Amino acid sequence: MRAFVVSKYKGPLHEAEVPEPVVGEHDVLVKVQAAGLNVLDEKIRSGAFKAFLRYELPQVMGNDVAGTVIGVGAKVQGFALGDEVYARPDKNRIGTFAERIAVAEADLALKPATVTLEEAASLPLVALTAWQALVEKGTVQPGQRVLIHAGAGGVGTIAIQLAKHLGATVATTVSAGNVDFVRELGADFVIDYRSQDFEQLLDGYDLVLDSLGGQNLEKSLRVLRPGGKAIGIAEPPDPAFAREAGLNPVLRLAIAVLSRKIRQQAKKLGVTYEFLFMRASGDQLRQITALIDSGVLRPVVGRVFDFDQTVQAVQSLKTGGIRGKAVITRA
Repeated sequence: MRAFVVSKYKGPLHEAEVPEPVVGEHDVLVKVQAAGLNVLDEKIRSGAFKAFLRYELPQVMGNDVAGTVIGVGAKVQGFALGDEVYARPDKNRIGTFAERIAVAEADLALKPATVTLEEAASLPLVALTAWQALVEKGTVQPGQRVLIHAGAGGVGTIAIQLAKHLGATVATTVSAGNVDFVRELGADFVIDYRSQDFEQLLDGYDLVLDSLGGQNLEKSLRVLRPGGKAIGIAEPPDPAFAREAGLNPVLRLAIAVLSRKIRQQAKKLGVTYEFLFMRASGDQLRQITALIDSGVLRPVVGRVFDFDQTVQAVQSLKTGGIRGKAVITRA
């Protein structure tokens, strides 16, 4: 089976022949027809997350899939041959830059009927991230104010739409060329991060979704109201994440040290900081599907690459500049 793999951290992505997927009794074998590209793909390749997300190399890459069911395990009940499906496979079972992948039934959902396979492949990781940040961790309520950084990116485009659906007033940061675009998605206040300082313009926010980390995250704490919350999806991981991930005591201590500064800053300001590393969930994807098919959410695909261009596609993650998501497609 053809696939695109990484043989060593910081090494190049390259094409290789790999074994066929092993299909367990609760697994669904999917013919990959489209695969979404995510910043996480580059972080895995570079080894940025290897302390808590270690793979046996070589590793087939890819975290989003849309395609057709071509096999089912003996105990699978919710899917049948020929179903069009989409998923973010479990973090320990990635590998969508391939011809086929076995996905746990619990992580899979039927593709939204109103979108293409390419559009469906753009959704799972970013839509689940937005859902888990805004619905689970953020518990966003009507009338609240939410700041979403990088509103023209993969997570941002979905998070803006979801926050508006939840009844929030939404602010976002983008480049000047994307101002009108994010307003069309539902943003109420748009800040050009190159010429404006969001910290000087915003105050009293209930929630910030930060995908940038560093100084941007520190400034985000200061636009929150007392009791507000910042959710980071870039850095740094926090002790709660370390516990949930079942990391060993040494790694837990290291993560506590890494996040101490931002947690102390948050405490001093009377706000909280939480790290989110999204998890796979077929149940949540089904709720997202309902929102897509009802017109509440729409996927944003900024560029489509052919399967043979996978290496070039992953390299494009370093330069950015694509609205929404880039997707790899197979005939």
